[in-house]
Amino acid sequence: MPRQELEGKLTDLQQDYAKLRTEIFEAAQVHRRLCAPGHLRFGNFEIASEIFAVRHLPGDFFTVEEKSDGVIFALGDISGKGFAAGMWTSHLVGLVGARVAVTSRPEAIVAGVNRDICLLKSFMPLASLFLAKLDPITGLVRYCSAGHPPAFLLRANGELQLLSEGGLLLGVLPAAAYACGSFELGAGDVLLIYSDGITESLNCAGEEFGYGNLEDQLRRAQSGTADAVLFSVLGAVQDFAAAGPLVDDMSLAIIRRDGQGCGEGVLVTA
Repeated sequence: MPRQELEGKLTDLQQDYAKLRTEIFEAAQVHRRLCAPGHLRFGNFEIASEIFAVRHLPGDFFTVEEKSDGVIFALGDISGKGFAAGMWTSHLVGLVGARVAVTSRPEAIVAGVNRDICLLKSFMPLASLFLAKLDPITGLVRYCSAGHPPAFLLRANGELQLLSEGGLLLGVLPAAAYACGSFELGAGDVLLIYSDGITESLNCAGEEFGYGNLEDQLRRAQSGTADAVLFSVLGAVQDFAAAGPLVDDMSLAIIRRDGQGCGEGVLVTA
């Protein structure tokens, strides 16, 4: 093949690669806009969150929506990784949003989303979901977990509770029943929600970060702000994995009640 023709093909490949990178970047921006800002405050409740993708687009998401009777937040994890999982994310976020628009009951929202997924004539992968409604006046939280890793509730007095009330992964059985758990988030209490990419992060010896390390780091960072707790835990995971590659998408959300603020929710973007 003549040199000039080779150079022309190389130029075309470089242009195609540049377009692909631009499209990946734009798709990542769409995902970011679908998710909640990194830092929110509602009265004396702080919500901090972060998501890391293992391959371009994450299959994890975290959304927050304020309604007249409370604040609904949801962390979901679509099985798989890369573009396929990332493309399904927007669909699942839409299903959650549609159900939130008609009810504030966590178990009803999750059951409805599960039915929607099961009735689709598609090949949507299974997904886990932790969804909760917070009353920012009383601190009451009602939650439902669809096969999601147990959330950590660390009380100000050091007591730890694992929250897993709910039911099956989304997309398994259309008539699956989902239970609802509840608790009060008191001053100094911290709620930690995460995807399994956090606990399954590997170090150079092939060991997982695990629940024990996650609990230890949460306890060490408990007295800080939601942002401080978030980045302390993420930093511990990154230090544990060192230079090793991510094995799965990682998402983390911290909900913390302090002793300040009251009244209407105020959105602050980190």
